[in-house]
Amino acid sequence: MTQWQTIMSGGNAAFIEGLYEAYLSDPQSVDPEWRTYFDEMRGGAQDIAHSPVQQAFYELGQSRRGAAPQAAPASVSGAQQAGGALVTAYRVYGHISARNNPLKMRGQPVVPELTPEFYGLSEADLSEHVHEGPFSGPLRDVIAQLQDTYCGSIGFEYNYLPANERRWFQERIEKGRGQGRHAFSAEERRRIMLKLNAAEGLELYLKNKYPGVKRFGLEGSESFIPLMDRLIQQAGVYGVKEVVIGMAHRGRLNTLVNIFGKPPGVLFDEFDGKKKLSDNPDVAGDVKYHMGYSSDVRTPGGPMHLALAFNPSHLEIVSPVVHGSVRARQDRRGDTERKTVLPITIHGDAAVSGQGVVMETLNLSRLRGFATGGAVRIVINNQVGFTISDPRDTRSSRYCTDIAKVANAPVLHVNGDDPEAVVFCGDLALAYRQEFGKDVFIDLISFRRNGHNEGDEPRMTQPIMYREIDKHPGARALYAARLEQEGVLKAGEGDELINQFRDALDAGKPVVTEMENLAQSALAVDWSAYTDTRWEDEVPTAVPQAKLEELGLQLASVPENFQPHRGVERVLKARAAMARGEQPLDWGMGEMLAYATLLDEGYGVRLVGQDSGRGTFVHRHAVLHNQNAQDPLNEEYMALAHLSPEQGRVEVVDSTLSEEAVMAFEYGYSTSEPKGLVAWEGQFGDFANGAQAVIDQFLSAGESKWLRLSGLTLLLPHGYEGAGPEHSSARLERYLQLCAQKNMQVVVPSSAAQMFHLLRRQVLRPYRKPLIVMTPKSLLRNKQAMNPLSDFTDGRFCEVIGDAEVSGARRVVISSGKLHWELVEARAAQPEAHAQTALVRLEQLYPFPADALRAELARHPGAQVVWAQEEPENQGAWLMIWEDLEYVLAPGQTLSHASRPRSASTAAGYASVHAREQAAVIAAALGEQPKPEVLEEQKQGARETVQPG
Repeated sequence: MTQWQTIMSGGNAAFIEGLYEAYLSDPQSVDPEWRTYFDEMRGGAQDIAHSPVQQAFYELGQSRRGAAPQAAPASVSGAQQAGGALVTAYRVYGHISARNNPLKMRGQPVVPELTPEFYGLSEADLSEHVHEGPFSGPLRDVIAQLQDTYCGSIGFEYNYLPANERRWFQERIEKGRGQGRHAFSAEERRRIMLKLNAAEGLELYLKNKYPGVKRFGLEGSESFIPLMDRLIQQAGVYGVKEVVIGMAHRGRLNTLVNIFGKPPGVLFDEFDGKKKLSDNPDVAGDVKYHMGYSSDVRTPGGPMHLALAFNPSHLEIVSPVVHGSVRARQDRRGDTERKTVLPITIHGDAAVSGQGVVMETLNLSRLRGFATGGAVRIVINNQVGFTISDPRDTRSSRYCTDIAKVANAPVLHVNGDDPEAVVFCGDLALAYRQEFGKDVFIDLISFRRNGHNEGDEPRMTQPIMYREIDKHPGARALYAARLEQEGVLKAGEGDELINQFRDALDAGKPVVTEMENLAQSALAVDWSAYTDTRWEDEVPTAVPQAKLEELGLQLASVPENFQPHRGVERVLKARAAMARGEQPLDWGMGEMLAYATLLDEGYGVRLVGQDSGRGTFVHRHAVLHNQNAQDPLNEEYMALAHLSPEQGRVEVVDSTLSEEAVMAFEYGYSTSEPKGLVAWEGQFGDFANGAQAVIDQFLSAGESKWLRLSGLTLLLPHGYEGAGPEHSSARLERYLQLCAQKNMQVVVPSSAAQMFHLLRRQVLRPYRKPLIVMTPKSLLRNKQAMNPLSDFTDGRFCEVIGDAEVSGARRVVISSGKLHWELVEARAAQPEAHAQTALVRLEQLYPFPADALRAELARHPGAQVVWAQEEPENQGAWLMIWEDLEYVLAPGQTLSHASRPRSASTAAGYASVHAREQAAVIAAALGEQPKPEVLEEQKQGARETVQPG
């Protein structure tokens, strides 16, 4: 066996294929040695029986079929050897030469490995009879069969999959020659035609009725509608009960009418401005092509609930939201196999390769805490994105779908002009997803008849492309002519279908005949208990001492023969003492008891973050690891999952290093599971910056735009401890800036008991609004933030905590978080100087607790009121709440503030600078004179801010 035969054999095959695909795209992208090797392969017009390169390719074919690599027997003819090599080549590279592009402007790629010339075959060789798997006959006929199977309307990418999945694909592709021909009955073909007709008919109707109005139409990609219809109906056959769909603008209105059964009359009212989401002035609403919808439809397997997720203009951001919603629905059904709820996500060609959240979401697909059993991902590939159609400017990969390889997902590249091939891809994709529980992509290659929107002129930037598009009759016309020619439709029936659909639209009634209901679905999540509630509504959150002790001791226990880390063992011993009331409870214990009591009462708890099991600051220890474990898959123990047989569902997930996709996933989960605590934790609070689109577009505005409720809780470590800009501030000001119309809750709890009652309140109170918690770092072990057990058996979360030690104060300092305890220490250091200084904690910043704070300030008539914060003046809460503070002042009181000076950075990067700044804030808050070096530093900083450069 030669060197190259050795390299090409066995387990190296997939590696070689990847290198070779890279070589085909760009020869300079591979090492010179490999480039020389591939050059030799492509240039070898030699007798296959004597060429070591061609022999190696033959052995690659053998290994792909499961046979042991070996030299070809002398009795095997050159034609038979070539047949084996050709079958392998077509399976691996056939997709490159598939006729799957309805536009011909770039020509048809040619792969030498798919031609007989590459193997040095003579005319006589082509007449020789060969047999290779399902392919047999004269070699020229076998090549024609391979062309028909792998280079027709569908290009199949699956050879990087595991061997069993490759065999699965080969059987289904090669059995029916791969392109869906003759696979459908006359009745099924008529249905495909009806859906294709409906897709085009709606677009034409809207174009004529509302010329020039943006609708982000589906023209050029109409085969998407019969594909969606087929997926939903066939999913019913597989026992799927719910389908959750996420898509951006393109084709959304068409999907609403022709798949979900939204009455056209309702859509027309929206175009005419007659239909509003709500008459509530707090409801802003959204544009038509962002709106979601839900309905129930009949399928062969029974009624199915369809949900279309609301989506802003952040294109791909809805994908993780859909997966989170699907996961919640699967959990609610107890669907551990993840077969009965199906996610379908629709992508744009430019967005799927250009938006990083796609990769983040794909990376979640096989992870324990996020798996949904695979999604069917459809790319509406109109080859232009926004205004760029040149692949050299859109991506670095051959296909926009090459990101699929992150999840080891197959890709079916299909010609949108062949509706039957498109529908066949739907069948194959769905069968694969249900069989293997993995993602699968359908790359629907089509075009966009109009510009990015209907007011855009694409010919400015794509003249060649649109010369061809202008001449294209459309998939509906092509398919109608084909069915009339084959006798499935009567002559002229295709045109008659257009008139019938237009009449149905004129009637304004649903055009989907399988509709189960038009009212509130019995299969949907019921949110009625969570509407029309107020944040002021109180609910008991205290827990009896006996129950706290019982649960606390369980949290401090481990199974027999389980050896925790010695540091964790000390924590567990301390927690047992806390549970018995022998010592105050720290933050970690208070938080864990909140989760445990909720679970014990039957509520679910899902906590997700990059280090949530242990806690970034080693305070939580929800998930323990056996130091003596031999099997890494069985080293974990989570006491929260072993409280009682009737407890609620719990998941504490150490997430992948993603903020955007994971937070979006948890938001989606929270929108489909109102009866539990769903929390996302930032490793540091500032890391939430990476998920700003989720916070801006969904969390803060979802209710106002779409009437979509969510109780997602964000736990954001925040506090100035000299750790630098990114590890100090959770950007409190950004959340307060987003607050309006009671859309969110922003809190800064200062003690373990406050955190306990806060988390319980979030679930027990029927008030489902996002909760933003500025969680501490140093307070996790600060004794002042600990509480006796009695604070958990009594009391509630207090939005304002007054100073019980001082009344009639001349100075009232209001602060939040750890700064309060630093002020307490500073006051205690000079008790005589600050005897008339009261320290008040503002624990909830929004909704602003005006009545509670007004009552507390009234205890100190005529006092000077100071708002104190660690953050610079232009950050933190001051600029967002000073008017609220002025509003609650008692007569004679004045308001000022103490903070760091205005700053571009959130915090200093030097510990010494931080310490001086912190001392200055505390001194200013208490009315002390700063030390001389601090004054000089502040002066210097002021001078620097006005110097040019």
